[in-house]
Amino acid sequence: MSQSEKFFNDFGNFALHHIQFSFLLIISIVLTISLWLKCPHDRKTVITSLILYFVAFGSLMLSGLLITLHFVSLGNGLHEASILFCGFAVIRILGLYLFHLILPLCRVNLLSIIGDLSVFGAYAAWLMIYLHEAGLNLSEIVVTSSVLTAVLAFSMQDTLGNILSGLSLQLDNSIKLGDWVEIDNVKGRVSEVRWRYTAIETRNWEMVVIPNSLLMKTKFTIHGRRKNQPLQWRRWVRFDVGYDFLSGQVIETVQNAIINGHIKNVADTPIPNCILMALNPSAANYALRYWLTDIEADDSTDSAVRSRIYAALQRAGMDLTCPQQNIHLTYKDDTYQQNKHMLFFKERMEALNQLELFNVLNDSEMTEVAEKLVYTPFAHGDTIMRQGEIANWLFIIKTGTADIFLEAPNSERRLISSTNGRCFLGEMGLMTGAPRSATVIAKTDVIAYRLDKESFQDILTKRPDLANEISKLLVSRLFSINNLQQQIDSETRAKMMSEQQNSFLLQIKGFFGLA
Repeated sequence: MSQSEKFFNDFGNFALHHIQFSFLLIISIVLTISLWLKCPHDRKTVITSLILYFVAFGSLMLSGLLITLHFVSLGNGLHEASILFCGFAVIRILGLYLFHLILPLCRVNLLSIIGDLSVFGAYAAWLMIYLHEAGLNLSEIVVTSSVLTAVLAFSMQDTLGNILSGLSLQLDNSIKLGDWVEIDNVKGRVSEVRWRYTAIETRNWEMVVIPNSLLMKTKFTIHGRRKNQPLQWRRWVRFDVGYDFLSGQVIETVQNAIINGHIKNVADTPIPNCILMALNPSAANYALRYWLTDIEADDSTDSAVRSRIYAALQRAGMDLTCPQQNIHLTYKDDTYQQNKHMLFFKERMEALNQLELFNVLNDSEMTEVAEKLVYTPFAHGDTIMRQGEIANWLFIIKTGTADIFLEAPNSERRLISSTNGRCFLGEMGLMTGAPRSATVIAKTDVIAYRLDKESFQDILTKRPDLANEISKLLVSRLFSINNLQQQIDSETRAKMMSEQQNSFLLQIKGFFGLA
């Protein structure tokens, strides 16, 4: 047999003996193509692993050539190293295929560190098998590696602390990929949780790397996460409005502008709400609270909400105010005071002129009553009168709605009617001192005036015959409320009204001390 024939025969035997590596190469190529198509984020790692396998496989073929050419020592060394690294490359490709493609398709989402630990364990197992096949004593290796491990653990305690902290963070699910977090002055989205660090992408396109051991020692906030709830983050938009408007009017105006306003990234539930936050020296401070569905769009959504608030307030004639301290120098001469007084007086006269109770008064008496009215606003939910209490005044409601309730001894409350617009309440308390017969609660913001007994005393003292007229009005109002005229004949009703009027007249005279 010639020398060349012997060379090709030896090399062929070598290649045939290692034919399994060719099959592994084909399998690796197929797996790599699958990962390339399905996992674009892992392409760099996949290509690196495949290149490592190609290099190891080429080195294996080269080692066979060297051995055939009688470079035995060099060929054997290259052969052993090639087999070792071929195994590493195959394990890496199989690990990527299993943890990045197969398990996610089966909806089994394991922690990234578990995948890394599994691959690392496979590396260690392959290395031990390889060394055992090479004829090394594994017991000596274990003893030596234990001492080496102790030395490495002492010298790399910070690194190991970061690794264990990263594993703990993922195992207890305290922080996940995609979470929006705030750590000290850093706000952003978690993009990676690695062995040593956690990477956070900020809205400014910055990557902040935080050691895992630091995360285990410090407090951090995860935005938008609540158990069994969708990803939403409550936002606050604050603004100031002057004291010329009742808080209920401001709140209603703002809420109506935002609720179902179809603002992008504003959740429909929970419903946005506006609240009064503070009463500052120059203006009242309000806050509109809404829930943001896209945490990355916080600034742009806040801007859209502010625009809606501003437009709604402008339409309602309410001006936004800035925190400030102004010194107003006004020369309050007689003309100024007179104009101010006339404005208030006109509003009160308008309220009195529309109520039948005061129709029996002449102009001078109406003026006297108007001068003594006290401005008394009520907010939504305020109790205007309480059943059974003694209060010697009535309320003249200018605007707003109030509900009238009867309260039973068992504390059960029953709605009997509602007021809407101009009316008066509590006339029996003013004229006779009788306890309140019902509870009245403001259904909306209510603007009212209060007239007390002392303000009416002088008028009745000067003209006692008014008591008779007022008693007739009280009886008429009482019978109208009870609808008695529909249940009895006219003669009986007239008799009952006469008796009730005499009773009211006696109560009025006794209450005001009239002769």
